[in-house]
Amino acid sequence: MSHLQGGVAVITGAASGFGLEASRVAAQRGMRVVMADVQAGALDTAAAEVAALGAEVLPFTLDVSKAEQVQAMAEATLARFGTPNFVFNNAGVGAGGLIWEHTQKDWEWVVGVNLMGVAHGVRVFTPLMLAAAKADPAFRGHVVNTASMAGLLNAPNMGAYNVTKHAVVSLSETLFHDLSLVSEQVQAHVLCPYFVPTGIHMSHRNRPTEMKDGARPTKSQLVAQAMSTQAVTRGKVTAAEVAQWVFDAMDAGRFYVFSHPQALAGVQLRLEDVVSGRNPTSPFAGKPEIGEQLRQALRDAG
Repeated sequence: MSHLQGGVAVITGAASGFGLEASRVAAQRGMRVVMADVQAGALDTAAAEVAALGAEVLPFTLDVSKAEQVQAMAEATLARFGTPNFVFNNAGVGAGGLIWEHTQKDWEWVVGVNLMGVAHGVRVFTPLMLAAAKADPAFRGHVVNTASMAGLLNAPNMGAYNVTKHAVVSLSETLFHDLSLVSEQVQAHVLCPYFVPTGIHMSHRNRPTEMKDGARPTKSQLVAQAMSTQAVTRGKVTAAEVAQWVFDAMDAGRFYVFSHPQALAGVQLRLEDVVSGRNPTSPFAGKPEIGEQLRQALRDAG
């Protein structure tokens, strides 16, 4: 992809999962890479590994939910490398449980990282890319936001996560349309992965102290944690494959990036529910045994 070769990448959630794998691909394409993550130690290790591939790397420790920290990252990027050609708003956290059992702090944490982290990245970096495009007809830029298949479906017992990921899909689609009005040089994309081994099932380990309320996990939250761990760790599609597909989508100018296209059958069914005005179809219609397992676990938990 000639317009990214030798360019600049800014990647959040870069210490693991999709972010680390995207950093590796960017390095292989000769890009200079800003690797950002909330985990300072893991970030240093990841940055050293990517630097060993021959890339210039700027590690930046931040919490993407904090607007001033995202702004500081942008300023550091401009000072070190210049305007980025690829911004990957990828940092995210997972949370499950019955939706009425999410505490206020649960909501603040998940919305802050999953939604506001993306919003801050779009708000801060898009104007820089548009200014670069205006100044240089050869400039090309891409903003990629990590949502989820949970942004197109509504599986039960994972409400806050679903809400934020639907919002990221909406934000990204709106960004796509807004950019098309003002530039042909900067494009938006959205990544909607399904169950891929990335470590997101352990994201609670990085929950800031001020986002904890001391409440013990409810039984539904423990059930969600167990099912998420099982689903994520057993995923067969790798984070490395997904990262490559992100770059393939930028090469092709394709907006949607799916790790499991077969899951779109469920999306189609949901949209048919919407259009026909019928009640939501059970997401376990094709695998009733999973629905029964969850139902039994939640009722036993009660």
